[in-house]
Amino acid sequence: MVVEYIRYKIEKSRQNNFINAYTKASEQLHTSEFCLGYELSHCEEDPDNFILRIEWTSTDDHLNGFRKSSDFMKFLKHVKPFFNDIQEMNHYQVTAVALKKQL
Repeated sequence: MVVEYIRYKIEKSRQNNFINAYTKASEQLHTSEFCLGYELSHCEEDPDNFILRIEWTSTDDHLNGFRKSSDFMKFLKHVKPFFNDIQEMNHYQVTAVALKKQL
């Protein structure tokens, strides 16, 4: 598994449109065989910042599977207006330093 982080800076006047776009685009993530999970987080300290965290089966599956699928074109249609707002888009390997508690 690999985690992709996409960090956005979205001004307040566009935030509802941004969240709505990802709500629609998440349908393609949900149905993708390569996506294991995702979440969109909104920063409390700096409210213009958002981070999308996507768990992929692998970087190769993301780049050569999902991105070459018809799902990606549907996904892209929704989020493309926000591409210029991306501050970072990278894949990360999870280390052994982790804890996930159930609430």
